This record gives sequence, C-alpha cells and structure tokens, in this order.
Amino acid sequence: MADCVKLRPGGTYSGKQGFDYFQGIAKETVGSQGVCMHLLTVPPGGRAKAHKHESHETAIYVISGSAKMYWGDRLENVMETNAGDLIYIPPNTPHLPFNDGDTPAVAVIARTDPNEQESVVLMPELEALVPG
Repeated sequence: MADCVKLRPGGTYSGKQGFDYFQGIAKETVGSQGVCMHLLTVPPGGRAKAHKHESHETAIYVISGSAKMYWGDRLENVMETNAGDLIYIPPNTPHLPFNDGDTPAVAVIARTDPNEQESVVLMPELEALVPG
C-alpha cells in the first residue's frame, strides 16, 4: 500500500507554457498515477504561450484575482475568469491564459496527466491571434 503524502507549495519549476508553477501533486513529487495538481500565480501582464494538453482534462479553481482565457482551434473564444470560478478545459483544446489586470491571479490547476509537463504541446502558430 502506498503512503499518503502532504506537501506545502515550496519549490517551483518553469513550465513549457511560460509560467513558473509551485511544485505540487505529481508523479515527480509523490508518485501519483492519474492526477497532477499545482498552484499557479499569474502576475499582472502575465501571458502563457498558446498550448494544449494532449488526451488530458484540466480543471482550474481561481483563488484570487482575475484573468482571461482564450480558447478554441484559433483561440477565437475568450472567457473572463474571477476568484471563485471553476474552469474545465477538455483534452486537446488549445488555450492561452492572460492576466490583463492590475493584481496577480492565483489558481489551483489539476490535470488527469500525473506528469508535470509531459502532455503540454506548444502551439506557436496561434500566438499572434491573441492581443496583448
């Protein structure tokens, strides 16, 4: 039987998406087999690279602040997100979060991929489609 593990956000790692994430629950930290969960702070003006997560779902809970998320095949949709919102991103959905506000946006992010970065696919061809 595996042991239960408690973590506190401490160390960080740089994600392919262009943000620094606080290390959390992942195969790399606790040996998880089906889930990855991290804490992310997006500073004012912070913008991720356009990307998708192959074959994995993403769930986000916005703890504080606000941001926009562009999503869709051509990033043609925009979603305003605020503290208290829960966001679901289906597998293989291109998206790009952007904090155009004056305060940091803080969120808990969970994916059905236990690896921190394995399923991240960058989509640089979509970068110019989002203003900012």
